Amino acid sequence: MTASTWSARTAGPLQTGRVTTPFDYDRDPERFRLAARVTQQHLVASGSLYQRLAGVLAGIRPRRVLDVGCGEGALRAALPVPLQARVVGLDASATMSSAHPPPVVQADAAALPFPAGVFDAAVAVNVLDHLADPTVAIAEAHRVLGPGGLLLAATASRHDSPELAAVWRPPPSGFDAEDAPGLVASVFGQVHVERWDGLLLRLPDRDAVRDYLIARFVPAEDAGARARRVATPVTVTKRGALIHASR
Repeated sequence: MTASTWSARTAGPLQTGRVTTPFDYDRDPERFRLAARVTQQHLVASGSLYQRLAGVLAGIRPRRVLDVGCGEGALRAALPVPLQARVVGLDASATMSSAHPPPVVQADAAALPFPAGVFDAAVAVNVLDHLADPTVAIAEAHRVLGPGGLLLAATASRHDSPELAAVWRPPPSGFDAEDAPGLVASVFGQVHVERWDGLLLRLPDRDAVRDYLIARFVPAEDAGARARRVATPVTVTKRGALIHASR
């Protein structure tokens, strides 16, 4: 990973209200689960993003953590056991929130149902790209964090998975790794950014490539045809950013 610091003065003009990542977690939860299985089966990186997040949180020992867009509990599962009970999950999807261990709330990231200053840390992994205006949710995270509270926001780059560029490119996003630091800095003032650009997966055959594409919103029939155009095995580079912001 490489690191950098952004401030509100250097972030540049905000770009909000753009195309959002599809939100299909109630209509097609198996797509989300397929993405997790593909990563688990074919991961070759030394550690996962959730392991990195768990290490950061273990280092600050928060009393209460808000997992915004918690899914079915990947962050909670990665944490040391003493920290797991301190996580409050929140997801807009009824399917995802019902599968997350309690405590969990079904709610919108742009309207958090909590008083100000009640969390020591908030985590948002691949969730703010679903929102037309991510800064509203960033401001909500800022509101519910106490003094010194930490926001950890992770998102993929618009240049992710370059080895598959001939058959797939990341769709436009209002919160990709290129614009996200400036958007978070517009609320928090200054942020620290860890950028990753390294080998993540080794997809051994065209079935694995097909599943990788389906997990990224390519229709199944189209994914199979695209996968046949890829020489396998193929390594896939993950590009993105983890943004740290303190209140």
